[in-house]
Amino acid sequence: MVLLHVLFEHAAGYALFAVKEVEEIGMLLPQVEESLLNVGKLNSVVKLAAFFPFKSAQSALENINAISEGVVHADLKLFLETNLPSGKKKNLLGVADGKLGAALQEDLLCCDSSVSLGVRLHFSSLVKGLTALAASKAQLGLGHSYSRAKVKFNVNRADNMIIQSIALLDQLDKDINTFSMRVREWYGYHFPELIKIVSENATYCKLAKLIGNRKELSEESLEALEEVTMDGAKAQAILEASRSSMGMDISPIDLINIESFSSRVISLTSYRLELQEYLRSKMSQVAPNLSTLIGDVVGARLISHAGSLTNLAKYPASTVQILGAEKALFRALKTRGNTPKYGLIFHSTFIGRAAAKNKGRISRYLANKCTIASRIDCFSEVPTSVFGDKLRDQVEERLAFYETGETPRKNLDVMKEAVAEASEVAAEIKRKLEKKERKKKKREKRKLEALSTAEGEEEEEEEEVKTGGEPGSCVSVVCLLGR
Repeated sequence: MVLLHVLFEHAAGYALFAVKEVEEIGMLLPQVEESLLNVGKLNSVVKLAAFFPFKSAQSALENINAISEGVVHADLKLFLETNLPSGKKKNLLGVADGKLGAALQEDLLCCDSSVSLGVRLHFSSLVKGLTALAASKAQLGLGHSYSRAKVKFNVNRADNMIIQSIALLDQLDKDINTFSMRVREWYGYHFPELIKIVSENATYCKLAKLIGNRKELSEESLEALEEVTMDGAKAQAILEASRSSMGMDISPIDLINIESFSSRVISLTSYRLELQEYLRSKMSQVAPNLSTLIGDVVGARLISHAGSLTNLAKYPASTVQILGAEKALFRALKTRGNTPKYGLIFHSTFIGRAAAKNKGRISRYLANKCTIASRIDCFSEVPTSVFGDKLRDQVEERLAFYETGETPRKNLDVMKEAVAEASEVAAEIKRKLEKKERKKKKREKRKLEALSTAEGEEEEEEEEVKTGGEPGSCVSVVCLLGR
């Protein structure tokens, strides 16, 4: 017979149950497991040895966070040391959570016990003074606070902004292209020659809104056309084409709808530019080296495809190289064909500039540098773009080596230079942050002093009002009495 205790972690606190009769082989029988579902039979097997209620909601949250991370909290350690029987032999403790069991393994012999299922089902009945309603309220409150803490302290919260931004940017590109083609087709019935003169979508939509009815165009409109097209020759060509156009006449109501739709497309285009600027600023904060090396958009797509910057930093260079080309890879493995040489990094300018025979080589080298940049961005305390600049120079030198045969610098020498520069830049950034913090503290101190002086003046005024009004009023009263 083995003396077994079962630990149960509840939202209300820790409970330790002593199992009266334990047989390791017998506990696995289905009849025994079914009997544990009955409260009466469970009471004959299990007895509450000790219960440690959490003092506050904050204490409960700290303990549950420790359990989820597989760490033994100080409260749990003290509870077990106090209530488990002391002796030379190690105690056998049944723990439901695998991580917690692994953490307790050093001091205790931990195992998975089927009694935990019965305890979980009938916990409120086994602990005196704890009702089912109180237990469910404790679980609900702890669940809310645990979820809130997980969302609030999410390490990937900055990455999530980048992932959403790049997804929205890609969607906007598709939508703007589709809507611009719709404007071209719609307005093309009235002024078909404009499509040949202006090829850019945003400019075409602005001109469609500006021109309206082509028959109303005159020499006075030339200046406005030049302002939109930024080209005097194009503006003159539009004016001449409007006079000899083959397009059909259009009604005012149709023009109103075309102008309204063109305004929507123009607003979407301007928002896209704002979103691109936002993405650039976010990438410079979260992954400055990766964005410097491969560009904001491609770097954001890599982070989005990996799920987070941390996941991207864990990938080897071979995975980063074909990230985004998974379908082509599995198709090649299935058909025993050639595997893809690049995925998302194909959109980088380096691969476009390389010769056809060197595209695979430069993509492998670029993926290697992207992996280094993402790891530096992920694990560095002070983000700087020094390493990104150096890695970009190395890729440029490798491109020149493939074309001209000029020997590039060694990686060790380049990294030594980068470390020296990065330490200087990081020190400068820290000095600026400290200076900003000191200024902030001074401002707060001045505000507090101003508030304290204002409160003091208010108190003095209140006292004066209580004692008889304006200062000097007592003197005036005394003078009157003297007379």
